[in-house]
Amino acid sequence: MQVQQILKSKDTDSVFTVKPGTSVADAAKLLADKRIGTVVISENGKTADGILSERDIVRELAARGAGCLSASVDDYMTRDLVTCTRADMSDAVLEKMTAGRFRHMPVVEDGELIGLITLGDVVKARLSQLAMEKDALEGMIMGH
Repeated sequence: MQVQQILKSKDTDSVFTVKPGTSVADAAKLLADKRIGTVVISENGKTADGILSERDIVRELAARGAGCLSASVDDYMTRDLVTCTRADMSDAVLEKMTAGRFRHMPVVEDGELIGLITLGDVVKARLSQLAMEKDALEGMIMGH
């Protein structure tokens, strides 16, 4: 299954971004308010300059205490992004996420951020695909 199909199956195609210099506290509030696990850092809302996850924030809270909340997202974001395109296959994306131990991947084409997929999105799509294959095989066995 291609990433494009996963994006189409999502309830929303919104990607929440914050500008560089945004405080970690403001980013955490956005994560909580929108019930999302990550925010993309973008100067213009169209490029992916970095990514900050709830895990990143929790790690810094544990290491530095509440003072990290007044820091900038620039201080803790992942800058070396692993991205995919709409044409990438879900199995390859799943392998990258598993190897890198992350759950969110920006979808980028020609330098432009066009979506975000999660590990949950990929697993849901794979389970749906397996269910269709199962139904098709049962139909063949039953002679339908």
